[in-house]
Amino acid sequence: MIKLERAQKEALAAAIQEYMEDELEVEIGQFDSEFLIDFITEKLAPFYYNKGIEDAKSVIERRMLEMNDELYEIEQEVQL
Repeated sequence: MIKLERAQKEALAAAIQEYMEDELEVEIGQFDSEFLIDFITEKLAPFYYNKGIEDAKSVIERRMLEMNDELYEIEQEVQL
């Protein structure tokens, strides 16, 4: 499970409380908002984490192809 620093969790809890009040007209306390963060972190974070890994992998693969092309361009012809 992804571990959040205390300050990060508190900031997220405040954002959730504000969202719930502004958008849903529901007031929740610090404990409930942190409980919701724990749930989201456990259930949803792996999807976002894996998407980040996939995106990073795509960038690396694209760069490797570019490097391969550049290396091919600087190869010298060998004549025997």
